[in-house]
Amino acid sequence: MLDRARRFFAERDVLQVDTPSLSPAAVSDPHIDSIRATLSRQRGAELFLRTSPEYAMKRLLCAGYPDIYEIARVYRDGEVGRRHQPEFTLIEWYRRGFSLDEMMLESIEMLTMLLEPSRLHGSAVYRSYSAAFREVIDINPLTADLDSLRRASGADRRLAAALGERRDGWLDLLLATRVAPCFERNRFTVLHHYPASQAALARLNPEDPTVADRFEVFYGDLELANGFVELNDAVEQAQRFARDQADRQALDKLRVPLDQRFLAALKSGLPACAGVAVGFERLLMINEKTDDIRPVVTFPFDAGWCP
Repeated sequence: MLDRARRFFAERDVLQVDTPSLSPAAVSDPHIDSIRATLSRQRGAELFLRTSPEYAMKRLLCAGYPDIYEIARVYRDGEVGRRHQPEFTLIEWYRRGFSLDEMMLESIEMLTMLLEPSRLHGSAVYRSYSAAFREVIDINPLTADLDSLRRASGADRRLAAALGERRDGWLDLLLATRVAPCFERNRFTVLHHYPASQAALARLNPEDPTVADRFEVFYGDLELANGFVELNDAVEQAQRFARDQADRQALDKLRVPLDQRFLAALKSGLPACAGVAVGFERLLMINEKTDDIRPVVTFPFDAGWCP
């Protein structure tokens, strides 16, 4: 499968790159936690294992690199379960000048190339985030009030208390428990134009700033890929980082050192581009007909056992 992935990019003249796993900065996303590392001979200097090669790859694009990809080992704290491991593989790539539609189409081409033909029953289904919510639970996720989201979720008191007033938390819960389980099995669903509040590192849609030029690809209810038309405004990116820090504090999480070199690179100019990251082990799960990630990992991590 990795050979097929490299051939896919070679046929399209996309250059393979290799970026560092360690960084003095951490990801700001309040829903992703970085694993820390300490350099004992550098007076306790603290580093972080990357959760994605995104920042470093964008710095390369700012420096003039052409279309690029990386097959990267990445690390996330607190992610252990049937579909998660703290160490896993991302295939991430960036295409200069690509629109959202072009990036979605190429993502499906790449995923189709890596999966066994017998695993796919029909072509991909493309659906906007709002349309999927309206079709499944008859709610407009862009305008529904919190009470409507709570009622639709059926969450118990404990979960409701944990989510509190976090609107995006309720939307994530509904997507995971109500909407995605209705996606067709053995088929790709491409969910696009997420709410602007969930833009992450995507730009807002130029024609409708209530939504972001972001998409995800699912196989049934299994998320495989996350992609953006990339935000290239350094000022707005810094503002988003600041909001992330405030959200982390509200969730009783530590504020993290931000990647100032990434922001400086954005100021120098990120070319118009789109990017996507694919979870490789989840593709292996599909090909191996398992709903558990551990059988497709050579040395899986378990909460009660460390390899």
